[in-house]
Amino acid sequence: MASSSSINSICLSLDDQSSKTLTTTTLSSFFAKPYSPRLLKRRRSQSFHVSCNANEHDQNINANIDRRNVLLGLGGLYSASNLAPLAFASPIPPPDLKSCSKATKTGSKDLVEYSCCPPTPKDLNNIPYYNLPPMSKLRKRPVAQDVTKEYIAKYQLATKRMKELDKDDPRSFMQQANIHCAYCNGAYKFGDEVLQVHQSWLFFPFHRWYLYFYERILGKLIDDPTFALPYWNWDHPKGMRLPPMFDRETTSLYDARRNPHVRNGTIIDFSSPRDEVTTDVGQTVTNNLTLMYRSMITNAACPLQFFGARYVLGNNDSKGQGTIENIPHTPVHIWAGTVRKTDLGGGKLSLGEDMGNFYSAALDPVFYCHHANVDRMWKVWKGLGGKRRDITDTDWLNSEFFFYDENKNPYRVRVRDCLDTKKMGYDYAPAAIPWVNCRPTRKGREGKVDLTNIEPANKVFPIVNLNKPISFSINRPTTSRSQKDKDEKEEVLIFKGLKYDTNKYIRFDVFLNEDEDVNTDELDKVEFAGSYVNLPHVHARNKKMDSDEMFQLDITELLEDIELEDDDTITVTVVPKTGGDVISIQSVAIELLDG
Repeated sequence: MASSSSINSICLSLDDQSSKTLTTTTLSSFFAKPYSPRLLKRRRSQSFHVSCNANEHDQNINANIDRRNVLLGLGGLYSASNLAPLAFASPIPPPDLKSCSKATKTGSKDLVEYSCCPPTPKDLNNIPYYNLPPMSKLRKRPVAQDVTKEYIAKYQLATKRMKELDKDDPRSFMQQANIHCAYCNGAYKFGDEVLQVHQSWLFFPFHRWYLYFYERILGKLIDDPTFALPYWNWDHPKGMRLPPMFDRETTSLYDARRNPHVRNGTIIDFSSPRDEVTTDVGQTVTNNLTLMYRSMITNAACPLQFFGARYVLGNNDSKGQGTIENIPHTPVHIWAGTVRKTDLGGGKLSLGEDMGNFYSAALDPVFYCHHANVDRMWKVWKGLGGKRRDITDTDWLNSEFFFYDENKNPYRVRVRDCLDTKKMGYDYAPAAIPWVNCRPTRKGREGKVDLTNIEPANKVFPIVNLNKPISFSINRPTTSRSQKDKDEKEEVLIFKGLKYDTNKYIRFDVFLNEDEDVNTDELDKVEFAGSYVNLPHVHARNKKMDSDEMFQLDITELLEDIELEDDDTITVTVVPKTGGDVISIQSVAIELLDG
């Protein structure tokens, strides 16, 4: 495996290990200091392009005027029967608790055996907005791998007490897990629309508020307002294993339904989370860091690339995951969930429980530790500079959710109120982000693919199923772009009309300037553009085969690295890894996007 002097030392270290193994000592030596945003500014010319316009879809509407107030009537939560005439292209409201119903298991036609709906507040018409309380000391979320025995004991006690609460207590562990089930598996509906917080710009703010209240409940149960959730920093080599505190049987943090392959310090493979690691550990870690770089930098220069597609009430015909929700968020879920169709006892076959299925994911205590790092990625991403900032569209800022606080009081919360973690009373203990320096420089092939026998995209698509690798040529809208043009517009490869069985785990990889014989075991090369991953879910349209999903990959940086900037036509190769037989793609295009 070739190394490059221009890749940061962590990538070199992984490449040059003769034994291809990583010891604890080796891992602990990597990046003892946290990242510096100034480092990124110095490396901007060689690393990434971040200038793009803000996503200001609705700036003519005063941010202080919430259009949903037209729908609220007497000020209570929405009534689904009253939404249809007025709700077109409105911010997502809090769920209609009166119409909450049974959730559907993903990967099955069966309903969840129990209700995921929350306890109904006494006065549905007067649920107040939540005001962030004053705080005297920030709760500091620690790195899960570095916590002390005293912290672990406190965390175990808090979780134990939460599990001992009455099942009807909104603070109980089961009720907290049900929050994810209700919001993600079809329990909440607005007329014919199913509320789904994944695969859209709601993904980050929903989970931030979710963890906020969960963390405060834990602190309340042990009378410690300073208690903070740990974060599982899977973006660092030291953290690419299950945090040991979650693998101690008989403790409140253990989940017997996890896949056994996560035990004993096994390294997670973001590219093949369902399987045992087959490549050497060094290559696996390198691949993981490359995927982090692509998700946080290459493919996330603009807000909607990072957060996910617009999602508004009454107009949800298209959707799309943000880069981090795609990878590594989904692979971590899949990795920790059971192997599907495993016998769980009593004649029940696994659907990926717990972490591997939306309805049950939060039944595993590690879910919250996992999502703490997802939330941290939001904060880190904004710190990278450029146009990496929060969305300014009022439809996003005014979207709402419903939660109970640590005192069992019901509240409505808004996206606009969760943009600053310090104002919410918490922050993250610093940790290194080695992936920031892992921009691939190694080429997988010499020269350019011969286009003579490569079919153009318009003759390849649409495809009914992606059951084998496909290569196609595609024309670019312009060539030899100036740096000013690159700063203003990102060149993006877009897969349109993506359809697949949402009940299935899906993954495919995309490469530029490679043919169908590309080696997909090594992702740390300039030709690798990114991967698409699906965690089985119920979509807002409640269809088994979703339509009009777009998958976008920013290729501005890749074209520079592969030296294709002056080419009118380039080669793209798509390699199915899992579930290709249930994927269809309508068309593919390259477009210049400004936000």
